[in-house]
Amino acid sequence: MGGQHLHRPVIDDATPDDAAAVVALWHACALTRPWNDPAADFARALAGESSTILVARHDGIPVGSVMVGQDGHRGWVYYLAVRPALQGQGIGTALFHAAEHWLCARSVPKVQLMVREDNAGALAFYRRLGLERQAVVVLGRFLGDAT
Repeated sequence: MGGQHLHRPVIDDATPDDAAAVVALWHACALTRPWNDPAADFARALAGESSTILVARHDGIPVGSVMVGQDGHRGWVYYLAVRPALQGQGIGTALFHAAEHWLCARSVPKVQLMVREDNAGALAFYRRLGLERQAVVVLGRFLGDAT
């Protein structure tokens, strides 16, 4: 598939059978971090009623994915990934719009996501999709560290 141009990806819900391929895609796109278990994130998203993973497929093989969920107030997008050799062909845009559609179908009024501040490519991609920086600071800690 390297160098090949794909037209209109087929996007559907991930299944547990997609876990290895999707997690490998997240690794290939450098979206994983040592403190997050991507396989557990995948399983948790599929198990929840308020989240899912959407997969773009070519000949049945995952070439892109996005995790989408909602917290009762806002929609969240995570792990939007496209196989590096296929980036720039509209697959990421189609996945983002599919995530928005998933949220709209659940009457979620706003979509949000977090991007590492040094990821200029991702920031530019989301700006092209009409997303804007929000005047908020994200705070957090791992629950295992709570005292």
